[in-house]
Amino acid sequence: MPSGIVALLDDISVIARAAAASVDDISVAAGKAGSKAAGVVIDDAAVTPSYVTGLTPDRELPIIAKITKGSLINKLLILLPGALLLSELLPWAIIPILMLGGLFLSYEGAEKVMEKLGGEKHGKTLEDVIEDPVEFEKERTQGAIRTDLILSAEIMAITLNEVADESLLVRAGVLALVGVAITVVVYGSVALIVKMDDIGLHLAEKPALMAQKLGRALLNAMPRLLTLLSIVGTVAMLWVGGGIILHGLEELGLGTLTHLAHDLQHWVEHATGALGGALGWLAYAVQSAIVGLVLGTIVALLLHKVLHFGEEKGDRPAH
Repeated sequence: MPSGIVALLDDISVIARAAAASVDDISVAAGKAGSKAAGVVIDDAAVTPSYVTGLTPDRELPIIAKITKGSLINKLLILLPGALLLSELLPWAIIPILMLGGLFLSYEGAEKVMEKLGGEKHGKTLEDVIEDPVEFEKERTQGAIRTDLILSAEIMAITLNEVADESLLVRAGVLALVGVAITVVVYGSVALIVKMDDIGLHLAEKPALMAQKLGRALLNAMPRLLTLLSIVGTVAMLWVGGGIILHGLEELGLGTLTHLAHDLQHWVEHATGALGGALGWLAYAVQSAIVGLVLGTIVALLLHKVLHFGEEKGDRPAH
């Protein structure tokens, strides 16, 4: 009996060590995969505040909570099982799906650039009159969750591609960890951003001079921050979208354009000395953004000028 207990404890210790190793593998892989998805995360965080624009302050956090819940459902109940099935049954399809997502991001970014340059706007704008607040809130929430599904699918695909060679357990753990962590970071940041003006107003009414100064600074910074987020979101979509397409072409054996981009990156790295790493990365990011802008513009022109698609597009509010 004692020997049986010892053997059992030994088995438990082996299982525990294996579980600890798996957790360690998951955390390391999740960190690497999460960094690859950073551009999509930036886009998500930059876009989401627009969904509560025009709503009363008391409805902002409840709407973000609903979108957060929808995002977790998207990632954990829809996309995670689908991604695992895809990796088991059709692993070759991951790269083409990633490229389609990259093309979509490029299209979204290019469309925003075209609108900023005076092009025709597609879908509802933030200046539209809100006739039915309840219905408006419902439509805005549903639109945000639909957009989140697309961006979450891209995040999960990027993550899955980074851990394609890992075990099923590690893949599942990484997808779940990245999905939850990104959702918390994105929507926690969004909640803070959209309440910044309320925080600023509250501080500005305090008797303490320092609190008043900080409050006024927050109030003054809010419009600039939203503008900056809009610009960063657009750039991130083009950079990430173009980068995904370049990487996908290389994986499919069509890497001429990708090799040229890497050649320029390496040239910049060697030519700029101590700043080579950062400037080389920037050079590749700019090239990726240009690829995304060109391809996205072609898709946007094809859809809107040739096929007349998206005349009533409303999933993502125009800025």
